[in-house]
Amino acid sequence: RFPEDLEDDNTTFNPEYSHQVFGDDEVAFGYKGLKILLYYIAGNLSTLFRIEYTSKVNEKFDCVEADDVESKIREIIPPGFCTNTDDFISLLEKEVNFKPFGMLLHTYSVHNEEAGEDITYQIYKADMTCPGFREYHERLQTFLMWFIETASFIDVDDERWNYFIVFEKYNKDGATFFATVGYMTVYNYYVYPDKTRPRVSQMLILPPFQGEGHGAQLLETVHRYYMSSPTVLDITAEDPSENYIKLRDFVLVKLCQDLPCFSPGKLMQGFSQEMVMEAQQKLKINKQHTRRVYEILRLRATDMGDAEQSRSYRLDVKRRLIGPYKKKQRELAKMRRCLRPEELTNQLNQIDLNMQHEQLEESFQQLVSDYRRVLERLAQA
Repeated sequence: RFPEDLEDDNTTFNPEYSHQVFGDDEVAFGYKGLKILLYYIAGNLSTLFRIEYTSKVNEKFDCVEADDVESKIREIIPPGFCTNTDDFISLLEKEVNFKPFGMLLHTYSVHNEEAGEDITYQIYKADMTCPGFREYHERLQTFLMWFIETASFIDVDDERWNYFIVFEKYNKDGATFFATVGYMTVYNYYVYPDKTRPRVSQMLILPPFQGEGHGAQLLETVHRYYMSSPTVLDITAEDPSENYIKLRDFVLVKLCQDLPCFSPGKLMQGFSQEMVMEAQQKLKINKQHTRRVYEILRLRATDMGDAEQSRSYRLDVKRRLIGPYKKKQRELAKMRRCLRPEELTNQLNQIDLNMQHEQLEESFQQLVSDYRRVLERLAQA
C-alpha cells in the first residue's frame, strides 16, 4: 500500500505450499541464502519479482547446475511484472485510479482492534467482459499455487465462470483506495432441461485477512446471489476441504435456522422431506447439506444431559453414518463366502462389526465436536 511496505517484514506472508512449483520435496537446488521475493500492489496486484542469494553452485563443480528458479516462477506469474523497485513504486503512485471490477453485491464492516475502528469491505461479482479484469485475474490466481494444495488455473474463456472478489475499502491522504482480500470462482453447470447448478471451484482469503470472518461473508453473499435466481437448482462445491465444509456448515445453518421447517418442535420429530423441499426451494441447498444443517440444529434443540433425548439424537445421526459400513459389510460377506469356510466368516464378520462400532462412535463424537463449534460461532455472530 505504501513504498515503505517494501522494507516492512510485518506485511510479508509465506506460502503454505510450494510443491507445484518446486516438486514434492519443495527444494530449490544450488543456492545459499536464496530468497524469492514477490511483492503485489494491494489493489490491482501489479507485481515485483526479485531473486536474491549469497552464492550459487558453479557448473564446473561436479558437473551440476543450480535450478532455474526464475523460469519456475515465470511459469506462474503473468508477463509484465516489474524487476526494478523504482518501476514498481511508480505503479504504486497510480493505485488511486484502481477501482473494483463488476457489480457491488454486499458491503460490511469488521472492527479492527489494532486500528481501533471499523474497516469497510465490499464484495463484487465480475466476469471477463469487465475492462482490465482478465489481466487482474491472471495476477490474482497466482496466489492459488501457494495456498491451495491441488490448485490449477481455470479456462477463463469459458463463459460459465463467475468471479466474486472481496476488497477492503480504505483512505489514504484523503483519497479512497481498495485492497484485494480474497475471491471465489464458481462454475455454472447445466442441468436438464432449464436449470443450472453453480459449483464453487476455488476460494481463497489471503493470509493477512484470515480469521476475520471474510470467508463466511463471501460464501453467504454468493449463496444469496444465486438464491435470487429461479433457474438455479442448488449450489455445490468441487472437492471441498475440511475448512470449507466447516465454513459451509456455519453459513447454511445461519441461513436455515429461521425457516419454519427447522423449528425446535419439527427438529425433534426427525429429518423430513419438508426440510429438503424448503431448503432447496428457498435457499438452493441440496439434500445432503440440508441433512447436516438438520443435525446441527437438532443438536442445539437437544438437551444432551437428558438420557432419552441424547440417545434419540445419537441413534438418529448414527443411522446415517452406518450406511457406508453396512454396504462394506455386505461386500465383505460376499467375498468371504467365496474364499473361506462359513464358521470363519462369522467370526471375522464379528471382529469387523466390533471395529466398525468403534469407528462409528469415533465418527459420531468427531461430528458432534464439529457441530458444537458451528453452534458456538453462530451464538457469537
